[in-house]
Amino acid sequence: ASKVNMTYKILYNDAVAMTGGQHHDGPLDPAIISRQIAAEGVNPVVIVTDEPEKYPAGTNWAPGVTIRHRDELDAVQREMRELPGVSAIIYDQTCASEKRRRRKRNEYPDPAKRAVINEMVCEGCGDCSVKSNCLSVEPLETEYGRKRSINQSTCNKDFSCVKGFCPSFVTVEGGQLKKGRKAARDDDDFPALPEPAPMALAAPYGVVITGIGGTGVITIGQILAMAAHLEQKGVSVLDMSGLAQKYGAVMSHVKIAANPEDLHAARIGMGDAGLVIGCDLVVTASLDALSRMGPDRVGFAGTRAVVNATTSPTAEFVKNPNWQLPGSDLTHDIAEACGGSNADFVPAAELATALMGDSIATNMFMLGYAYQKGWVPLSAAALERSIDLNGIAVEFNRKSFVWGRRAAVDLERVRRIAVPAEVISIDQHFSRNLEELVERRSQFLAGYQDAAYSGRYRDLVRKVEAVEKEKTGTTTLAEAVARYYAKLLAYKDEYEVARLYTDGGFRRKIEAMFEGDYKINYHLAPPLLAKPDPRTGEPAKMRFGPWMLGAFRVLAKLRGLRGTAFDIFGRTEERRMERALISEYEDTVTALLAGLRRDNHALAVEIASLPEAIRGYGHIKAASVQAARKNRDEQLARYRSIPIRAAA
Repeated sequence: ASKVNMTYKILYNDAVAMTGGQHHDGPLDPAIISRQIAAEGVNPVVIVTDEPEKYPAGTNWAPGVTIRHRDELDAVQREMRELPGVSAIIYDQTCASEKRRRRKRNEYPDPAKRAVINEMVCEGCGDCSVKSNCLSVEPLETEYGRKRSINQSTCNKDFSCVKGFCPSFVTVEGGQLKKGRKAARDDDDFPALPEPAPMALAAPYGVVITGIGGTGVITIGQILAMAAHLEQKGVSVLDMSGLAQKYGAVMSHVKIAANPEDLHAARIGMGDAGLVIGCDLVVTASLDALSRMGPDRVGFAGTRAVVNATTSPTAEFVKNPNWQLPGSDLTHDIAEACGGSNADFVPAAELATALMGDSIATNMFMLGYAYQKGWVPLSAAALERSIDLNGIAVEFNRKSFVWGRRAAVDLERVRRIAVPAEVISIDQHFSRNLEELVERRSQFLAGYQDAAYSGRYRDLVRKVEAVEKEKTGTTTLAEAVARYYAKLLAYKDEYEVARLYTDGGFRRKIEAMFEGDYKINYHLAPPLLAKPDPRTGEPAKMRFGPWMLGAFRVLAKLRGLRGTAFDIFGRTEERRMERALISEYEDTVTALLAGLRRDNHALAVEIASLPEAIRGYGHIKAASVQAARKNRDEQLARYRSIPIRAAA
């Protein structure tokens, strides 16, 4: 009524927030909302959605409503802020967690399409995380630095990550993911499991389950509660759920007693948890979770903990591609809270995913582990019956529970059986010394260009090694030069991207991940073809079908043209910049060697490692190069200004 210039943004995600996916009371949809707010004087009203085509013809919108794709959200917002009066954007997209839940029940379309990253093409710049704001894009540590991978078990099939300015993304249409078939074959070879000694319930027993939203943490609490009910024990459950979309912390307090009248407060007190099932390392090491743990004391046997040691990225990883989880500090805090030796750290997500083909098996795997250790005061029969009554993926969850029990009996054997479903590339095995590091990169550069190019690399590294040993007696500078000189030499131009798609490594990865009839689409922004996106100014990515592999094969064979007068790609500003970086690095190394001493050695290694920050393609890489050059110049000035210490 006051005609204040204001734009409301209304989220319609098909569920009531923080309720576990409850539907709205009464009829409510974007069309009804549009009519209501239009009647109140809001104008204009714009619908923004991921599927503009989903609205049937004749939908009863308010007069003047327009429908735009979610890719235009920023443009819509900018348009609306310039309009007088009150306007509204209704953002219509089903909650990602709800999509996963409904797909499990076959209540929501599940497109036969998946995004996959070629980690050798990936530069680790993190633009895909920025574009998607999705934590299913996870860090992957390799011999050639940190890359990205898609966690297929948690992926919501939103595909906004594909918009990251990078040629490493493909989409696989058709077929299906392979499951852990080898594990299934080895079922019969595993010896019968002994039953753990039954646990007496002289007092209420507290189980704290910790994890992240949307991964089934609360389901474990429900399984325990139903199993206790089946055994006619007393049980209480208190769930504290977090935001699944942001991997928010979830904690479930389960109390089990011999009789219902023995239970009082549902929340487990400070230091009173008999068992902690830590499905996520970060949440388990939170102050709230740690406060429930306690060491042995009179009348209390101390907290036992089984903790998933496979780390998951936090929301910080979306903003910071260099994010590191302080894993050793977290495990120390948990072990100390439990009294020192009462915590088992198991790579549960890694094993469960390999064995069952889906990381959602992790929590049930951990329940099985805790049961077999004798830390759950319930019988296996009751727990398995509870899984049956839950009615969701019964056979899958039963097997996950059994594999957890087996891991508690013979973890090393389970490790051997759990061959990862995805091919472990040789590039994910790390060099053990300087010789291996240099040899692997020399071979790589010979494939990248030729033997002479590889020889150029070897010559500089050997020179650094000789001078460093003479002046400092170490090889850490040579190792830094070996890593980052190779990185700059092997810049990923069109020929190299084509070679990395056709050298056989990525094909083997796809064949190990998928089965059935499928095809691969490539998402690229070729510099001579891609047109600028009118909204962002960035070159717009284009989708190319399976025929692109043939074009890649031809292009890869033309890499001998690189740097010659016939190299049409080499004339671009980006390629000239990449070639300049190589000579600049050689000059930098020469300057470092000239002034190298024991007292400035650490700074020399730091300067030689600066290309670590150079990542990405196109405008992403250009920005990182600008920052790296500035940093290099500042550090070199500092290096040259360090005074020579007088001899003692």
